[in-house]
Amino acid sequence: MGDLLRKGFLLGLGAAVSGKEKLEQKLKELVDKNELTQEQARTVLNNFMEKGETKKNEWSAKQYEQTQQMIKDLGIATKDDIDALRSRIKELEEKVNK
Repeated sequence: MGDLLRKGFLLGLGAAVSGKEKLEQKLKELVDKNELTQEQARTVLNNFMEKGETKKNEWSAKQYEQTQQMIKDLGIATKDDIDALRSRIKELEEKVNK
């Protein structure tokens, strides 16, 4: 399952890089034709980058939630679970040793 998530992430990353390059090329063409100013082109590119960052953050949060749910569904112990057990074991050992 992790490999599938990694491949999906890499596919999305490749599409984003390709999309950015194509957008930059198209904006340059529009500036060269005087259909956009440099400032307008920069604004469009910045908006594109901001939306990409927002989507990346949304995707990361969703991936984290799905991973946590998968861990819960599979019954895998988390670090917090293990730390709690260690604490309980230590307390019991101290009681037994008294």
